[in-house]
Parts: sequence; C-alpha cells; structure tokens
Amino acid sequence: MKHLLLLAALATSLAQAAPVTYDIDPTHTYPSFEADHMGLSVWRGKLNKSSGSIVYDKANGSGSVDVQMELASIDFGLDAMNAWARGKDFFNTEKNPSATFEGRFDGASGGVPNKLVGELTLNGRSKPMTLVIHQLKCIPHPLHKRDLCGADASGSFNREDFGLAAGKDWGFKMDVQLRIQVEAVAKE
Repeated sequence: MKHLLLLAALATSLAQAAPVTYDIDPTHTYPSFEADHMGLSVWRGKLNKSSGSIVYDKANGSGSVDVQMELASIDFGLDAMNAWARGKDFFNTEKNPSATFEGRFDGASGGVPNKLVGELTLNGRSKPMTLVIHQLKCIPHPLHKRDLCGADASGSFNREDFGLAAGKDWGFKMDVQLRIQVEAVAKE
C-alpha cells in the first residue's frame, strides 16, 4: 500500500512539473523600444502586431520563448516616421517583414527565471541577446479557466550590428532599448 501511495505521489509531482505551452496573446503583447534622436531626445515606439509561443515549466523555471514581431506595425506616434522606418532606407519591410526573439529561460530561483538568453533576428541578421526578466507571474485566466502568464523583460542592442546605421553620421546613437511585455494563455 505504501508503494502505491508513493507511486501516486510521484506521478502527481511529475504531472505538476510538466512544461506547458502558451500562445502569446497579440491583444496584450506590444514589444516596445527606445532609440536616440540625434542626442537631443529619446524616441519611444512599439510594434502593434506580434505572435509566438512560450514553453514554461513552473516547477524549475525552465522553458523557451519565441516572439515574432511584425515590423510593418511599427508605431512611433508619427505617421511620417512610421512610413520612413518601414521603407527601404531602414527596416525595408518588403524584404524583412519581421523581427524575432528566440531564447531560453535562465537563472531560475524558486521556479522563476530572471533572464532570457537567446538571439534577436532583425534585418536578416541574428545576434546573441539577453533580456532581464523584471516580472513574471501566472494566474488562472478569469474567463478561459486556463493558466495565464505575463512577463516584462528588457535588454539592449546595437542597431548597427544589424545593418541599421541610418542617422549615425548625424549623431544618432546606435544603442536601442528593447522591452518585451507579454501575456500568454495555456493551450487547450
């Protein structure tokens, strides 16, 4: 009898430790960025369309993230700047329609990771990138009755490394802050 109880307890703990796949909710996920404007000010913008998935094992904090960002949805809050950024002199969204961050959770403490180690793909180039996780929380979704997780992570990259050096000769700094805030619902 003890053996059966032990096996049942072990099976229950293994079931709880299984990784869960979550679909990114595009209506609650808007990657954003901050970029220099000739050393005079900081332009802030966001990408209005994104998708992807997250695999997360809450028991040990392991898993992976795949965020697809549609570059044509860029929004600086200024239509002329949006059009320029989508054009051939910068993102050239006809040739490179999306950017991607793919990574794995790392540095877990108590099942909660503190960073994402991965790769940013932008303008046809892929470079290593680490995002610091500022917040990660999961709750039962109040409507769907499935697990809902949300997170906020950020990091920086040099846009010149991706062949996006427009404005450098005018004094624009090349460093960009990327922030990915995301909400995702467990698959049924």
